[in-house]
Amino acid sequence: KMLPRAGIYYFPWEISSGIVPEGETVRTFGRFHCYDIVRSRVTLVAQHESAQRQVHICTKLVEPFHAQPGSLYIVLGEYERGDDKVSMVKARVLTCVEGINLPLLEQAIQKQRKYHQEREHQQEKGSQEHGQESKDNS
Repeated sequence: KMLPRAGIYYFPWEISSGIVPEGETVRTFGRFHCYDIVRSRVTLVAQHESAQRQVHICTKLVEPFHAQPGSLYIVLGEYERGDDKVSMVKARVLTCVEGINLPLLEQAIQKQRKYHQEREHQQEKGSQEHGQESKDNS
């Protein structure tokens, strides 16, 4: 069986805005807000500009776990829309990371994105140049 994808970091406000493709493997973070044990659902919250964003996490695959309300968590899982039309991340990993420097994490995510974009751009440029060379040689 192939290993699942590593997961792309999305900010909680991006997930709550609905820009993430269904089935995408994602990583995100947020403060533990509440836990609905019956529905196996955790709600994480994150502050963005002046608004508080919520991300719902399906915890069926990571139960039982020790819930720490108010603590910061990082989650890895698949993004999907539930039966009740609520978008959520089906967690494979849910880790308490209380004490982590959140602004530094956000900065690291931005830098990682920039690096991946630059690398993709270089690869595209390289494959275009390579295509040009083969035309010149014929």
